[in-house]
Amino acid sequence: MATAEYDDGKVICTDQELVIRDYYFPAGSKRLPYSAIREVRRIDLGFFGQWRIYGSSDFVHWLNFDIRRPRKDSGLVIYAGTRTRPLITPDDTDRVATVLAGHGVTVTSTREPGLY
Repeated sequence: MATAEYDDGKVICTDQELVIRDYYFPAGSKRLPYSAIREVRRIDLGFFGQWRIYGSSDFVHWLNFDIRRPRKDSGLVIYAGTRTRPLITPDDTDRVATVLAGHGVTVTSTREPGLY
């Protein structure tokens, strides 16, 4: 059984993979092995990003269901070689970035133009 290095109920970092809970409707999880993640970009959420509870407004970035998102101001965009990029908003973005970097994932900070 994998041990959790981080778990806030919506985002889980195990010793093997990143698990995004409530990614698929109605309650499915997305699992990404660290080896499948090419890059992670830390972003500042804009007004619309904070108030989007689930889904996408641009059909590129996909946000899992998170009713706590309006109280958050940053997120992590996961680049895993697919057109759709998961955008997660963990309770402790710094901790998740540190765990991902510890597993060899490149983590950068950016403000993508027009992103939320």
